[in-house]
Amino acid sequence: MLYIAGHGGMMKVSVKVAETKLSELIDAAISGEDVVIDKDDLTSVKIVPVQKLKPFTFGLLKGKVDTVPDFLEPMSEEDLAAWEGAA
Repeated sequence: MLYIAGHGGMMKVSVKVAETKLSELIDAAISGEDVVIDKDDLTSVKIVPVQKLKPFTFGLLKGKVDTVPDFLEPMSEEDLAAWEGAA
């Protein structure tokens, strides 16, 4: 692997090296190193870890919401007036 001096410890490798050392390059990126792959000194790509998302939880508001309005029912005159800003 090749470390480029003056680039803040960036690891810069060729495509040929990346083909044989991909697992090590991924581990380096996960540990926080900047890993760049060069192709013919013209194109570069950077390997970066993907942020893991928290799993979605159903029932997040369970016990916090008393009633859910029936949106298919007509509004009362008071609610309609408040919605239209007349109240």
